[in-house]
Amino acid sequence: MIINKAYKFRIYPNKAQATLINKTIGCSRFVFNHFLSLWDNACKETGKGLTYGTCSAKLPAMKKEFVWLKEVDSIAIQSSVRNLADAYTRFFKKQNSAPRFKSKKNNLQS
Repeated sequence: MIINKAYKFRIYPNKAQATLINKTIGCSRFVFNHFLSLWDNACKETGKGLTYGTCSAKLPAMKKEFVWLKEVDSIAIQSSVRNLADAYTRFFKKQNSAPRFKSKKNNLQS
């Protein structure tokens, strides 16, 4: 019999940390939505979507275009692209519905 244990922590960030957390969430949402629109356009034009490799190769150019993406951790941005690729993988395996755009107003999506 396997017993799983978990710890739940509450954090109390100061103002600078809270600002950085909010910036990170916003940038991750922006990158997810940006690549979701690119993925949809590629799927409509060619019939095939993008891959994680092609999306992650576009990240450095995107950081040059949107300079404010450099303010947050790069791992968070890369993981949002990875989450999008995983969402499409599950969609094509008929496990989930198609990925949707993330909203700033819905706290549970980000």
